[in-house]
Amino acid sequence: MKMPRTTLEQWRVVQAIVEHGGYAQAAEALHRSQSSISYMVARLQEQLGVELFAIEGRKARLTESGAALLARAGELLGDAYRIEQLADSLQQGWEAEVRLAVDAALPATLLLSALREFAGLAPQTRVQLTEVVLSGADEALLQRQVELAVGTRIPTGHFGERLLDIPFVAVAHPSHPLHQLRRELTAEDLSRELQVVLRDSGHANPRDDGWLGATLRWTVSSMQAVRLLVAGGLGFAWLPEHMVAGPLRDSTLQRLPLREGRIRHVTLYLVHSQPDLAGPATRLLADELIKATSVFPRGADDAPAIIG
Repeated sequence: MKMPRTTLEQWRVVQAIVEHGGYAQAAEALHRSQSSISYMVARLQEQLGVELFAIEGRKARLTESGAALLARAGELLGDAYRIEQLADSLQQGWEAEVRLAVDAALPATLLLSALREFAGLAPQTRVQLTEVVLSGADEALLQRQVELAVGTRIPTGHFGERLLDIPFVAVAHPSHPLHQLRRELTAEDLSRELQVVLRDSGHANPRDDGWLGATLRWTVSSMQAVRLLVAGGLGFAWLPEHMVAGPLRDSTLQRLPLREGRIRHVTLYLVHSQPDLAGPATRLLADELIKATSVFPRGADDAPAIIG
């Protein structure tokens, strides 16, 4: 591999000259002699075969070529600083990556709020985010695929913290045959119609949840797909209330007038895979999820947590 002729130190000198307005000012800012600054610039120009500065009186002005080269060099300097910051974080015990699984029912606004705060406080830590359904969260925890999971159950042998309850409401398109009955609906009424349900993302011990009494069911892999099918008049479903707040307001969806079970509540829990081994970044992300949950506005219009 061919080695570069120039160094980051040389480009930092050029950057300092531009930032501080001249050779003398750059020398003072970098705690160097002015002669060493001049030598490094001259050497760099010689190596590149390009004039970086045009001297106008006592001022040094970047040439057009110098500006173009410095813009690219600035990116390299930024990368170098980030590498050093990552090394500092790792030295202090901060994880390079935190893996998080979230149930599809988790409100997107809550998740984004937590991730935004986390990114500001731990900019050098990557987040690997996975959407799960039902037993998918349990499986991710038990197989040590994640450090944190937001799921509907706390697996055996784990401790969890309740985040929030998600109301699920039974809905269908206004033109759906169930709405044309114009009365309270029974389980027998539902059993004759197409129900759209969400597939469990877990593979080891998949499970069902909620009412599944319809003879004809379509199973899909995302909450977004459930909403799209139901809004398109294809069947009925129970969906998170926050996800259908907008369609309910504009009447593209309507609640089913069930005699029983119009709303069912699903509790979401935050669970650590190995709490005793959790690093500072994992604990920080957990804290931000808890904080975001505490101020989440109930009944807010929202989209699915992850749209894939």
